[in-house]
Amino acid sequence: MVASSKFSFSPQEYLEWEERQEIRYEYAEGEVYAMTGGTIPHSAIAVNFVSLLKSHLRGRGCQVLNSDAKVGVTENGPFFYPDVNVSCDQRDRTALKFVQYPCLIAEVLSPTTEAYDRGNKFAQYRKLESLKEYVLISSDAVNVDVFRLNENKKWELTSYSQGDEIHLTSVDLKFSIDLLYEDINLSPEVVE
Repeated sequence: MVASSKFSFSPQEYLEWEERQEIRYEYAEGEVYAMTGGTIPHSAIAVNFVSLLKSHLRGRGCQVLNSDAKVGVTENGPFFYPDVNVSCDQRDRTALKFVQYPCLIAEVLSPTTEAYDRGNKFAQYRKLESLKEYVLISSDAVNVDVFRLNENKKWELTSYSQGDEIHLTSVDLKFSIDLLYEDINLSPEVVE
């Protein structure tokens, strides 16, 4: 993610401007941030997760969306492009530009965005009253952190690693962590 504006946009200016751009931009506090490309493992992990969710939720009235779908924390932003989000809320069924009521959001972590995804971005996502789970998936090791809103409205962290079964309560899905990393080489390339 790279900051790309030296001036502020209003939320409406951002939405209109971004429609005309060739790449996607996130928006927070008047600033826009270009979404840069990720690694092959990053993309493959996101596809594996979307596939698991879509298969499980088929016919249940939920939308499983990838990184092409924008989430608006409010009508006026901030606006983000999570790697995966799920909305089972009828109000999002007719959305064209962004969804506002996801129950689950996932980010596949990269070294350059991990701190932001865990910190400021998660702070913004927590403002979504519909959000029940925030999933952070490592792209360089078999590791998943699931932040879950408990009955006391506090966010609890559960970490998963090799061989664990993940349970996502927001969509009632249990699966082996190994399915997220199926057919993915996490070893760094050796160039001679």
